[in-house]
Amino acid sequence: MPLQLTGRHLEITDAIRDAVTHKFAKLSRHDHHIISIHVILSVENHHHHFAEAKLDLPGAQIFAKSTDHDMYAAIDLLIDKLNRQLLKHKDKLKDHSGPKLMIQDEE
Repeated sequence: MPLQLTGRHLEITDAIRDAVTHKFAKLSRHDHHIISIHVILSVENHHHHFAEAKLDLPGAQIFAKSTDHDMYAAIDLLIDKLNRQLLKHKDKLKDHSGPKLMIQDEE
């Protein structure tokens, strides 16, 4: 799963890159069909840290955005949101109709 990391008004350090790749690796256990991930990290006024991500799945896209006063906390919130959306998407793909009953005609 290719991960593209972009920083707006922020230099992406090795610590931030490692934290993002480690956190996003946990998402692959829910849905191993993730085609690509694009993460954008940004800072405004040195107080508001934004993290947003777009996941490309076969036949769907998932987007989430989070904000916090700390970049690592914003990344954690983002992972939580994406995790919930992935589970919801996975649940939608399941067949919930239950077991199929075969009714045979008696003659």
